[in-house]
Amino acid sequence: VGEAAAFIRTRDDLAAPDVELIFGPVPYIDHGLIDWDPGHGLAAGPVLVQPSSRGHLAITGRDPLAAPSIDPRYFSGEGDLAAMTAGVRAARRILDTAAMRRYVGSDIEGPADDSDAAIERFLAAQAETLYHPAGTCRMGADDASVVDPALRVRGVTGLRVADVSIMPTINRGHTHAPAVMIGERAADLVRADR
Repeated sequence: VGEAAAFIRTRDDLAAPDVELIFGPVPYIDHGLIDWDPGHGLAAGPVLVQPSSRGHLAITGRDPLAAPSIDPRYFSGEGDLAAMTAGVRAARRILDTAAMRRYVGSDIEGPADDSDAAIERFLAAQAETLYHPAGTCRMGADDASVVDPALRVRGVTGLRVADVSIMPTINRGHTHAPAVMIGERAADLVRADR
C-alpha cells in the first residue's frame, strides 16, 4: 500500500532522519482488515524510525500456549512523542499543498486540530507498532544478550536466532535488507559448524 515514502528530520539538529512518512493511494484504515467500502481516498502516516521507547514482554505462566504479557510502552522514550507530533504536522503540511489538496476530502481521520494536545491525544489513541519489530533477542558478547555473535541462543544447545530480533538496535528504515543479511550470515555460520 505504501506507494511513496519520505525520510525526514523533525529537527534541524538531527544527524539522520527520525521519521518516515508513508503515502498510499487508498484509504488505509486498520491495516486494510476491516470490511467496508470507503470509496476514493489516500493515506499518509508518520512512522518513528528509531524509537527510544522500549517495551516489555513477559511469560505469564507455565502453559506454553498462554498468551504473553506485552506492553509496548509507546512514547516512554525521550523525544519519541515530540518526533511523532512533528511527523503528523509534516504529513498534514504535505497534504495541504496545492498539488495534494484536490485529492484530500473533508473526511479526514486525524487530530481535531494542529495543537500539541490534539495531536498527542490522536497518537495516544491510534499509535501502534508497524510491521518491523526488532531487537527482542539482542545479539552481543555480554551476559545480558540473548544470542552470541554466532547467533547461538545462550544456554540452549543447537538453537540459533536468525532474524531482525537479534539486532541490538533497529535500523532507520525498513528491515528487509538486514533480515536477508542476517539470514545469509546464519547460513554461513551453520555451514562452518558442519
